[in-house]
Amino acid sequence: MEERILIVDDDITFALMLRTWLSKRGFGVGTASSVAAARTALEAGGFSLVLSDMRLPDEDGIALLQWMAGAGVAAPVIVMTSYAEIQNAVRCMKLGARDYVAKPVNPDELLKKIREALDVPAVPAAKSASKPAPRAAGSFSEQPLNYIEGRSDAARQLYEHVRLVAPTNMSVLVNGASGTGKEHVAQLIHRESKRAGKPFVAVDCGAIPRDLAASEFFGHVKGAFTGALADKTGAFEAADGGTLFLDEVGNLGYETQVQLLRALQERRIRPVGSNREIPVDIRLVAATNEDLEAAIARGTFRADLYHRINSFTLRMPCLRQMRGDIPLFADFFLDQANRELDKRIVGFDAAAAAALAAYDWPGNLRQLKNAVMSATLLAAGEYITCRDLPAEVTGGPAEPAEAPLSLRDPASEEEQIRRALATAGGNKSQAAKLLGIDRKTLYNKLHLYGIE
Repeated sequence: MEERILIVDDDITFALMLRTWLSKRGFGVGTASSVAAARTALEAGGFSLVLSDMRLPDEDGIALLQWMAGAGVAAPVIVMTSYAEIQNAVRCMKLGARDYVAKPVNPDELLKKIREALDVPAVPAAKSASKPAPRAAGSFSEQPLNYIEGRSDAARQLYEHVRLVAPTNMSVLVNGASGTGKEHVAQLIHRESKRAGKPFVAVDCGAIPRDLAASEFFGHVKGAFTGALADKTGAFEAADGGTLFLDEVGNLGYETQVQLLRALQERRIRPVGSNREIPVDIRLVAATNEDLEAAIARGTFRADLYHRINSFTLRMPCLRQMRGDIPLFADFFLDQANRELDKRIVGFDAAAAAALAAYDWPGNLRQLKNAVMSATLLAAGEYITCRDLPAEVTGGPAEPAEAPLSLRDPASEEEQIRRALATAGGNKSQAAKLLGIDRKTLYNKLHLYGIE
């Protein structure tokens, strides 16, 4: 009988990737995004182990442990926490947690701890003369997670559509402005598809010289043209069995569009200079920041190719459409910047947070990431200030920052707390920074005023 694990984490993308990864290792897996949902799942029974994040939207991992002890739920618990919260993880262990792992999660370490908690022996690798299937690009076991989902309505709708289309074999067109994360979504579609164990091959259509496009897509044989000094495998053949991602597909020349259409229709390619046809099995994901229907009207993009690559359209929201997620993304990019630059910046002061939230971000997530990276490098104190942010951000339509919360003025406290939570998109850590107080004080005030 397979062991079942309950993952409790409000980062839905991380939870799904972790579920996929554990499922491939023989475990049954369920997920919950809050303490309340975890209680419901555990009351239904059937879970051998709980893998819980320390921070959750309604309560924390400590509250879940206390409830499990009171309810008589005996499943061992492994807590996932950041390095900054190791002290809380130790407290969890005193309350009965079996172990903890630090984020970003090391897969081998996590699997070892799970097997120890469940007393499950490691499964020896099967001997085989054949090569193992290549891992999906960016898979959980190859690199730490490097993105986060927003929680705004626009972000939730996007990822709901991604999860609907990913398991199918439909061709997907990802439409969105530069910097919105189109390639990230393409990779997520691949990871959540039935082709996840096969290659993910990305081609930047805007960077291919027109006279070399056929070679890039279909390969060539030695001597096919001047400079062809050896055989070359094209993108279609390299992606066989997996996913081919064509970024900025609107930049393809008309002749290349004809060749691409033929390959997609026939599912066969012929390398340049070869008489041999090669069958290929690929799932196509294309992306563009252009209006392809307008390009069709101008005669620069083929209508038949458009319909071939567009069985399903995903529209990427601009960052200004997810304004409530800006504090969430900024904190995430700050964590990345701290690791890359070996810094220890705690967060953003109230004025800097207000400037980030008010700016329109024409360059979207890429511009925000670059701004946070630059500010992290420049910051001299514990917090990023407006002095550290790019001039275009602080010189934009940012509203003046609210004065820090006065704990001696109960008449205005509740209103200021609610305003800070709204500005931070519900992120309590960010709201505490905006108010100039620590998280513990904020949680006490939330309890005092009955704010959920």
